[in-house]
Amino acid sequence: MSVATMRQHVTRAGCLTAVALSLGACQTPGEYRRDADDVAYKVIERKQREALGRNEPFTIERPADTLRRRLLLDQKLPTSGAASLSASDIKPIEQWPEDDYLTATPSNNGGPVVQVEPDGSVVLTLSEALQIAARNSRDYQAQKESVFRAALDLDLEEDDFRNTWSGMLDALLSADTGDKTTVAGLENDNDFDLSRTFKNGMRLTMAIAVDLVQLITQDHASTSGLTGDASLSIPLMRGSGEFVVTEPLTQAERDTVYAIYTFERFKRTFAVRIASDYLDVLQQVDQVENAEANYRGLVTASRRTRRLADAGNFSEIQVDQAKQDELQARNRWISARQTYGRRLDAFKTQLGLPADAKVELNPQGLERLADATRKRLNAPKTPPPPPETPPADAPVVLEEPDPAYRGPYELDWQRAVRLALKHRLDLRTRLGRVFDAQRDIAVAADNLRADLTLLGSASAGESRSLSSASSDSGTFRPEHGSYSVLIGLDLPLERTAERNAYRDRLIDFEITVRAVQDLEDRIKLDVRNGLRNLLESRETMRIQSESVRLAERRVRSTNLQLDRTLEIRDLLEANDDLLDAQNRLTAALVDYRVTELELQRDLGLLQVNEQGLWQEYEPNADSETNDEPEK
Repeated sequence: MSVATMRQHVTRAGCLTAVALSLGACQTPGEYRRDADDVAYKVIERKQREALGRNEPFTIERPADTLRRRLLLDQKLPTSGAASLSASDIKPIEQWPEDDYLTATPSNNGGPVVQVEPDGSVVLTLSEALQIAARNSRDYQAQKESVFRAALDLDLEEDDFRNTWSGMLDALLSADTGDKTTVAGLENDNDFDLSRTFKNGMRLTMAIAVDLVQLITQDHASTSGLTGDASLSIPLMRGSGEFVVTEPLTQAERDTVYAIYTFERFKRTFAVRIASDYLDVLQQVDQVENAEANYRGLVTASRRTRRLADAGNFSEIQVDQAKQDELQARNRWISARQTYGRRLDAFKTQLGLPADAKVELNPQGLERLADATRKRLNAPKTPPPPPETPPADAPVVLEEPDPAYRGPYELDWQRAVRLALKHRLDLRTRLGRVFDAQRDIAVAADNLRADLTLLGSASAGESRSLSSASSDSGTFRPEHGSYSVLIGLDLPLERTAERNAYRDRLIDFEITVRAVQDLEDRIKLDVRNGLRNLLESRETMRIQSESVRLAERRVRSTNLQLDRTLEIRDLLEANDDLLDAQNRLTAALVDYRVTELELQRDLGLLQVNEQGLWQEYEPNADSETNDEPEK
């Protein structure tokens, strides 16, 4: 029989040719990788619709030309090696399996175009920082890869219920010289197998074998054999039924949804953290400017005090007081600058950028934040005139916070809690885990039952070897086959491990219920505290705005009267109070904005897209009828 004829009897598992004879793969590693990507992305797309009701672009491919890489190259920053730049810059080892993986250039995904100053430094706005973090942060990339891996795990579980094909070609050349006559020949065994597990627990396996025998000595006789067999296993008690059999698949599907929930929650938490740290750096910039202005003012005051003391108007003690405050102001100025440097470097690292890169933040961000916050709070640009001072013996009536200044996110706490219970994705995951725990209990209970299995097998055909090379070719005749049926019963006499596992699953169920209760209580606490923090920050802004106005008036007044009736301590205290009020006002402004974002995050209503940009919740656009928690 010719080699071409032999090949026709050989089938493959995923291959259309057996020329490789199991010596090589049917696909290249790159093709396998692209297949895995296609499968995972399709799973993620399907589960995004199921979990979120929408789809958005998703890829774990890192941009080839990140801002980190450009900064390292353009600013000539020191690196430890090619891995500092990107995976594409690494020289592959000799045994590297793919030619195009490291040299591939993935899409840049529409990254932000950042402003580059003449000195090569980069100035970032808040929106640019959010987008850069989504493309450069290692934590962000790790979260995306977790979703991708969950999708691959789901595909693997689905593969258990697909048709599994396999094929094998064995070629044996042998010679028997034990007798006077040497017998040599070639045996080719070609096996083709198909197996399938069904969702009710039944497992079917079928195989066809083709034997091709050719004698090399004697009369060069040749023959072929053809056999087929099948086996069937059907569990009738323990391990039977779709609910039990498909439990790993069900859990993998739910774990993929949970991974998407976790990533969505991470995006919102991550965006708020980036915004908070961005504003924290800007707040430190403001403190540097305030400390510098205070330092300059005290240097001027110290010089004036020295001249007035020389003229006999001030004592040397007052000169020393002024000089001491000048030194303290210098210390605050230096400390503020170093704190700014530390916070900026930490923020650059959080974005995934080198700490030594020349990166600055847009200095107008804080001013824009103040204007936007003032508009949201309906705060007047100029404070109202102070009320008339009542007599000293008049009853003291404490003024409650004015609701007219309330911001749009200062919701009624009951409405806010309802929104959070409806939209928090981590709470959905915890609630889903309760259902998972119930299924685990049911599966553990099934394991306590007896094993009753129906086994069936069938075999037909005739095989051939060198000893039967002179025989006629074998034929496949089912009527002459061998058939058997077996029923096996394994009584549940020993179920200690299964008993303990069942009890453990009940404990796990109680733990998941308590976890839901714990998270729900923490959500309510976070929401209520967030609303309190908004009110406190809002009132602090109003109070510190008035404090800044009074402190500025005190500084002006004491400067005018310094050389007449005032002590130098009055001017020094006025400058200290002004610096403190300015810093507190900026801190309250930043706190209010960050608390707004944190509250939207805690309500589960801050939407963040694939580029890292958010869309804020519109409280007035939401209907009270839609605030009830999902059942």
